[in-house]
Amino acid sequence: MSAFSPTAVIAATGLFTPEQSISNAELVEAYNAWAALENARNADEIAAGTREALTPSSVEFIEKASGIKSRFVLEKSGILDPTRMVPHLPERSNDELSILAEMAVKAAQDAIAAWGKPVSEIGAVLCAASNMQRPYPAMAIEVQQALGIEGFAFDMNVACSSATFGLKTAADFIASGSVKAVLMVNPEVCSAHLNFKDRDSHFIFGDVATAVIIEADDQAGPSGWDILGTRLKTVMSNNIRNNFGFLNKAALPTGATEPVRADGLTDKMFVQQGRKVFKDVVPMVSEMILEHAADLGIEPTGLKRMWLHQANINMNQFIGRKVLGRDPEPSENVIILDAYANTSSAGSVIAFHLHQEDMSAGDVGLICSFGAGYSAGTVFVRKRG
Repeated sequence: MSAFSPTAVIAATGLFTPEQSISNAELVEAYNAWAALENARNADEIAAGTREALTPSSVEFIEKASGIKSRFVLEKSGILDPTRMVPHLPERSNDELSILAEMAVKAAQDAIAAWGKPVSEIGAVLCAASNMQRPYPAMAIEVQQALGIEGFAFDMNVACSSATFGLKTAADFIASGSVKAVLMVNPEVCSAHLNFKDRDSHFIFGDVATAVIIEADDQAGPSGWDILGTRLKTVMSNNIRNNFGFLNKAALPTGATEPVRADGLTDKMFVQQGRKVFKDVVPMVSEMILEHAADLGIEPTGLKRMWLHQANINMNQFIGRKVLGRDPEPSENVIILDAYANTSSAGSVIAFHLHQEDMSAGDVGLICSFGAGYSAGTVFVRKRG
């Protein structure tokens, strides 16, 4: 996909962060208590050698594997209850604002306040996220109604790459003249699809929502970021998968509580083969960034900052070294997953939202995502002013 001359601008961003958070120590305590209960319940099988005892988790294991130290969640008591290990998120009536829409609206209001223009100038709303609360009506239409925006709205899901795919889609709408401004929201209730009983992944995700306003450059102010070019890529892989969707426990077979795979893990929630993902995705994304930069005439070693998807610190560090040809400085390769954990589609937008005010006019940076699918997106931007 070729570059296009700058016609779209990232005009404003917004962030909603839940009030509750869980530290690694709290999460480990809950997991280990649950594992001890399971081992006691299955003591005879473990003694007979027909079942393996569950291995405890640890703070050291989590930080070495991921770089994560804590995560924000909508509801922590259910997650930390060893007899439950699932957040308490009561079902709402159809007349109430849904959980995802409520999060998205709060992030959008933050972005709209920063933008300083009326919502009447927005012509489209995109809800780009991994975990839609329902198939229809679209979450984006609910957000559109709550904010009083006219025009059209729709949902899109490309897992952790949803935000960059959304940026590309918004920029194309603007380049075609379809609309003058687009609101993109990325609400992620990742705690609802995470299996907190899986030692290898119980620490990965957090909850959050982000929002981005993209508008035509001929009506944008002097601030913001020119979108220099966007590129998307997908390659089919089952190494990250979620077969069950979002919070649909009612769809389980009668009497079942947790459908399990042959290896004993549920495949109706988040599962991944982490080593395979690392081996496949890191070189794919690194090469994609370098090829896209070359096509745009951008020298990658001159990038002032990279706002990468916040999945795993080891992946981000490896990609940073490959792109810059050296170990990046902390300011060049922003890491926020230590505090937020993996927030799926919202991760790169959080990094961009929190770490861009210090950059100067003309500075060039990269917003990049990668995740299940496999999917990847690159968005090169230049500071206006």
